[in-house]
Amino acid sequence: MSQVRFLPLVLFTCLATSVAARAADDAAAPDTDLSGSRIDGYRGIWFTLGQVSEHGDKYSGGLGTYTANHLPMAVHAPKVGKTFFVYGGTTAADERRLLCMIGWYDHRTGRVPRPVVVHDKLKVNDPHDNPAINLDANGHVWVFVSGRGRARPGFMYGSVAPYSIDGFERVEEKEMTYPQVHVVPDQGFMHLFTKYTKGRELYWQTSADGRTWEAEQKLAGMGGHYQVSGRHGGKIGTAFMYHPGGDVDRRTNLYYVQTRDTGRTWTTAGGEPVRTPLADVKGPALLIDYEARGLNVYIHDLNFDRDGNPAILYLTSRGAQPGPQNGPYTWRVTRWTGTRWETHDVTTSDHNYDTGSLYTEDDGEWRVVGPTDAGPQPHAAGGEIVTWSSRDRGVTWRRAAQLTRGSQYNHTYARRPLGAADPFYTYWADGDPGKLSPSRLYFANRRGDRVRQLPYDMPGETAEPVEVGR
Repeated sequence: MSQVRFLPLVLFTCLATSVAARAADDAAAPDTDLSGSRIDGYRGIWFTLGQVSEHGDKYSGGLGTYTANHLPMAVHAPKVGKTFFVYGGTTAADERRLLCMIGWYDHRTGRVPRPVVVHDKLKVNDPHDNPAINLDANGHVWVFVSGRGRARPGFMYGSVAPYSIDGFERVEEKEMTYPQVHVVPDQGFMHLFTKYTKGRELYWQTSADGRTWEAEQKLAGMGGHYQVSGRHGGKIGTAFMYHPGGDVDRRTNLYYVQTRDTGRTWTTAGGEPVRTPLADVKGPALLIDYEARGLNVYIHDLNFDRDGNPAILYLTSRGAQPGPQNGPYTWRVTRWTGTRWETHDVTTSDHNYDTGSLYTEDDGEWRVVGPTDAGPQPHAAGGEIVTWSSRDRGVTWRRAAQLTRGSQYNHTYARRPLGAADPFYTYWADGDPGKLSPSRLYFANRRGDRVRQLPYDMPGETAEPVEVGR
């Protein structure tokens, strides 16, 4: 068991500066490290991958709530009546400088504070380094800042006080990308993440208190993977695809495994034991052989029904490049019925990186919320946000609400808060995929009839989000 210790806030600047100096980025180093400071408004990061083809960038735009593999990005704390959330932010519309930010929404007052910079990425402008968040049993707020391969490390932070964002202490610096932070009752933390070993391979690590961590262990290595994970009681499940030959543009197939003892043993949904690290492309974790169908797979979310059965939301297409030639871009839900896996289509959209979330309510209604309608920048990441509803556990779907319409920019990466509570039920960002633009952050209620924008400029210490027309 490795021992790590908390570091005082006064060391934030020197440590972050020394780490960022190693980052592979061409931008000039900022003069001041903003870690620990507050920003006078909620401004999302804008980003372009720079892989442009006939129909535009592979993905670009307002990516403050990117990626689907950073989770959770928001969590509701009923004890204090607040939803805490993180995002990739910046200081101004024309500033491409990634700040790993945190804020909260007070459900009693309807107000938000000026957001706090948990970690300034300095030379980095890439939202692959966005943070994830969770709260432990005592209410301490944990923020895991993603790294990027071996070029940039990741960081773990814990709040100084419970249910507070006023101060954070750095717990650890390590190689980790796509952090997925789960807190299991009576067991502690289980962190699923990616390392760039032989491709983007999947790992996990556990801790009783977030400070002292067990040795990391490899979960899967078949040439590389992207995963989404979720928790139901003491069970943690993960769904993932694989990269044939290590090629991320050929991502395909659908896999699922789960653990009920924070990784000591792993099984299929049906209880068949599996050995880790998973290395067999055709092994028992495989749900659907999409490779044989010539389809790519882009996983959005993993949730559980009221009986604890997993359901996976994802999109399939015919290729990685944007444009109608690789359509249809089909949103699908594959669910475990208790005896078998079933797959049903929800809808279609116009881009591989149209990304949303799956909600499975206790009253039996399921919802998919995401940018399924074409936006003002068609055939680009995002669009207009729509809610789809199912009353038969994902077998049939109907269009239930349109959250945005007539927008200036595409809306992207609609995220599901852990324990989502009205009115902060869904959370996303907007931005112009075609050129550098401001990026605003939004949230909406369960019915989808009230959308609020987080204040882009804040003259005071707190402000009320503004309701926007639909």
